[in-house]
Amino acid sequence: MSQQLQAQPLTAEAFAPYGEVLEATGEADKIINQGLCGRFHDRAQLDFGPDGRAGISVFHGEVRLWPITVELVERHPEGSQAFICMSGHPFLVVVADDENGTPAKPRAFVAAPGQGINFHRNTWHGVLTPLHAPGLFAVVDRIGTTPNLEEHWFDTPYTVEPGQQCTSAGLV
Repeated sequence: MSQQLQAQPLTAEAFAPYGEVLEATGEADKIINQGLCGRFHDRAQLDFGPDGRAGISVFHGEVRLWPITVELVERHPEGSQAFICMSGHPFLVVVADDENGTPAKPRAFVAAPGQGINFHRNTWHGVLTPLHAPGLFAVVDRIGTTPNLEEHWFDTPYTVEPGQQCTSAGLV
């Protein structure tokens, strides 16, 4: 038996407690490259602690199909972590508030094409969940020698289905 979650479209307002949505919205802060490129400046607060540095890795995740089972969430106590889909496809983002060192009931979002996310340091989140092939992501996170991963397995897993807003928006 599992608990049910309905994924909603990812918005900056709803995601703000967990991190930043990386997207080119509103007006560009600067026009650069001979007037041919808008720069949307400083869209995420990268945080790698005193003993870490920024690194960019490429992840190749297996595509998941609806309904999606969430059995585990993780967090990174030493640094933020950003996911940027390199193929421009929607992907599932699962997050949870912290309740005395363990995750509360998760929330689920679907990132639209052109959106990425940056999890704040110590934010409980689901694993990388591509919804379309090829499942390639650029990941910006902390590189360091101290441990930076804590996992939590739910006693009862969650089953995530796309909410009506995701279906209406063509995100599934």
